[in-house]
Formats: sequence, structure tokens, C-alpha cells
Amino acid sequence: MRAIADAAGVSVSTLEQQFGTKVQLLKAAIDVAIAGDDDDVPVLDRVWADKGRAADDVDEFLSIVADVLASAQSRSSGLVLAVFEGAATDPALAQLSTAMISQRASTAGWIIDQIAARTPLRGYLDRDDAVDTLWILMDPAVFDRLVRQLGWSPERYQQWFARSARRLLIADDPTTKTVSTRRRQ
Repeated sequence: MRAIADAAGVSVSTLEQQFGTKVQLLKAAIDVAIAGDDDDVPVLDRVWADKGRAADDVDEFLSIVADVLASAQSRSSGLVLAVFEGAATDPALAQLSTAMISQRASTAGWIIDQIAARTPLRGYLDRDDAVDTLWILMDPAVFDRLVRQLGWSPERYQQWFARSARRLLIADDPTTKTVSTRRRQ
């Protein structure tokens, strides 16, 4: 807290009055990183969600989601992964981790409902399976592995996310070609 207060040019007591604990400060930092601003507007009440609701087709919708997700992950994944790591030994971080996991599941559920309103899901997926599939695609660890560890650009991640969500969740259209999943020898 001292280092943060010094960097912000305020006293530790001012920081504590504003945020309370270190975990509450971290939560506030994550919220700002995810949103890209400090406006007190829930994720699904933001302009991007309105654009998503207005999207005519599923590909446009997935493009909007992927764009927002890539930007949010670029800003927040390191902080979120720190929470997940610290949750093993810190009860306050464990509580924050649980809340963040639940929030991602709620967002994934909203996205699945939006997809299902536009096109059929794969026949073998019920809503819960579809939410779980999207939930793992949205995991900050996946972003971290692809972008930070494998060197993908956020744009490549964005395109991968939209393609992967489409392939894993949306029923095949018999009029389109399917891409072979066989590995090259």
C-alpha cells in the first residue's frame, strides 16, 4: 500500500479510506482494467453489450465480443492470474477469485443466450455445457498462454476466440465447407 500511495502522491490513510484493504484495491484495479475506464457501469450495461444485442447475426455478435474480450484481457489478465495464484494461500483473495469466476460464468451465460437467440447451438450441447465451453475460452490463462507466452498479437487472439467459439458452440451449416481437423504429417 505504501508504494501505491507514494506513486499516487497520497497518504496510505487516504488510500485505505478510498479502497479499504489491499484486496479491495486490487479488485478496483481489475475492474478498471477489464472495463478500460473507472465508470461505475456493469459490464453487460456498457455500450459494447448494446451493440452486441443489436447485432444481426452471430458472426457480428462474436466479433464484438472477441474485440471487447481481447482488449479487456490485454489490460487485466496479469492481475486476474495473480488473484487466482494468491487464492491458494490468502482467504480474501480466495473469496475474490470465487467472485471473479462466478462473474465470468454469468458473462459467458449471457453470451451463450445471445448466440442461441441468433442460431442453433450444437445438438450435443445443453446450455450449461455451452457456458462451460465459453467460460474456458474466456479464461485469462488461455489469453496469457497464447499472447504472452506464444507471442500472439491480441488481434490474432481475438480472431482465434471468435473462430473457436463458432466451431465449438454453433451447429454446422450443411451449406458450408468444414475444415479438416487432421494434423499434417
